[in-house]
Amino acid sequence: MTSSSPAGPRGRERRKRDSRVGDKIFMNLSRGSGILLLVVMAAIAGFLTWRSGIALSKNEGNFLTTFEWTPDAPKPVFGIAVLAFGTIVSALIAMAIAVPVAIGIALFISHYAPRRIAQPFAYLVDLLAAVPSIIYGLWGALFLVPHLDGLTSWLDQYLGWTYVFDQSRAGTTPRTLFTVGILLAIMILPIITAVSREVFRQVPRMHEEAALALGATRWEMIRTAVLPFGRPGIISASMLGLGRALGETIAVAVVLSSNSVLSLHLLDPGGGTFAQNIALKFNEAQPFGRDALMASGLVLFVITLLVNGAARLIVARRKEYSGANA
Repeated sequence: MTSSSPAGPRGRERRKRDSRVGDKIFMNLSRGSGILLLVVMAAIAGFLTWRSGIALSKNEGNFLTTFEWTPDAPKPVFGIAVLAFGTIVSALIAMAIAVPVAIGIALFISHYAPRRIAQPFAYLVDLLAAVPSIIYGLWGALFLVPHLDGLTSWLDQYLGWTYVFDQSRAGTTPRTLFTVGILLAIMILPIITAVSREVFRQVPRMHEEAALALGATRWEMIRTAVLPFGRPGIISASMLGLGRALGETIAVAVVLSSNSVLSLHLLDPGGGTFAQNIALKFNEAQPFGRDALMASGLVLFVITLLVNGAARLIVARRKEYSGANA
């Protein structure tokens, strides 16, 4: 009895020391991983800035307003006006289509569908996120583009007065920013749906039951209890989807018929995006041309960081949406 009693405290002290050592190792590894990520991001930003400075110092045009992209000419002239317009417009079209549909799917899975249907349906939606971009691009080029003639003709006939949907070159193949926006909407739909679905599932059950107990219908309960609680999560999910739409490369390159013309007619072929321009011209570009592409990549890098930073700020404004206080 006397010999075992001192061993107990010693064993507890040994386990305590071991746990402290494990905590310190894990803390240092976590801290090192965070620092490594910041170093990598800083290295990428520094490299892009360095190569961009080389290109911008010899640019004969205005980098922000020039439509032309001829950095390998004897007098290099290049700008991002067309690329910035195409990137932003196609991403906004994708968001306008994907966000309402994604919210509807998320609500159906979390609050309407029976469990035996909701789980396979949720798995199917999540599976869409695993499809490679090139598959979406091939599907868009071989199936979506040929089947959009009817829609583009209808938009031109009934909404052509808006100028945006006025098709100045009727009968052309719809390899347009509008088509790219539809394709991007399909690609970002799983991301927005998955995040929104998890947010809706974390709504405190007592809030929903209280609304139903007061006589609210299911839709009134969703409108008064679920959507206000999940609004920050919906916004952050939309930002994540927007980040992918801004940086999508292969699918856009396969579908879009690019040129250096900036047109507000969304149903006319033409335009371009940052990622698509880099993918198509990098292999054939000379060293200075690649520096110019680096400059456009730096702009896309900054835009993507701003979008994701905005998403984090929105989530941080309301930490309870994570369900910790449910």
